[in-house]
Amino acid sequence: MRELTELLAQHGLLLVFANVLLTQAGIPVPAIPMLVVAGALAAQGEFGYTALLLTAVAAALAGDIPWYFAGRRYGHRILRTLCRIAIEPDSCVKQTESIYERWGAPALTVAKFVPGFATVAPPLAGAMQVGFRAFLLFSALGALLWVAIPVMLGAIFSAEVEWALQRLSELGSGALLMIVMVIIAYASIKLTQRYLFLRMLRAARMSVAELRELLQGELPPVVIDVRSTVVRQLDPRRIPGAIAVNLEDAALALQELPPDRDVVVYCS
Repeated sequence: MRELTELLAQHGLLLVFANVLLTQAGIPVPAIPMLVVAGALAAQGEFGYTALLLTAVAAALAGDIPWYFAGRRYGHRILRTLCRIAIEPDSCVKQTESIYERWGAPALTVAKFVPGFATVAPPLAGAMQVGFRAFLLFSALGALLWVAIPVMLGAIFSAEVEWALQRLSELGSGALLMIVMVIIAYASIKLTQRYLFLRMLRAARMSVAELRELLQGELPPVVIDVRSTVVRQLDPRRIPGAIAVNLEDAALALQELPPDRDVVVYCS
């Protein structure tokens, strides 16, 4: 583990850049522990705080900008694809849309603190035709805030971080194995949650053909569109006759529906 510590001291900025870039690309590799260690190394004079912050922010923007332009070009299609492959598809859809709907482009400043939002916010901003300068400004501010907090914690608790690294060095190669196992366990938990979530959706889903047949019957169901306002703007298509309802107001809307009709709900 001593070699790892020396590697962090010699190539810390490069490792920080790579770690943050992978995280922003949506790969479930946590960047916060690396930033905390980097903050502790900066406190020990291995490299400057300014260089560390600029490196991490540049990596975050390097991961965000391509997604922004993909959103501008492909609109809601890129968001639908991202949410299909997201490690947390439920938060990817719901939290992203509700936060952006409330705050608009300034929501980018907190995007990296919300699970699922960090990956989806840049293409969402592009799809909503946010100007590139505004996107760059809010994304940079958000990245700086997201990076500065763990770096500051690492600097404040540099002695404790050094102690932890020393304990890991005593474990030798076992420490590296333990870190890899923790990352694998984290990814496995998220993938399991994703699988269970999608299986639940499949169990409750109605096919297009089934819905069409019901709509042509004697007593057609009531169709409710609970997509967010943002998504309705990006994709104005809807099922004919569907009633647009905000998900937060769904309970009130259901009280006004006739009790003898089936209800079909669709969202993003």
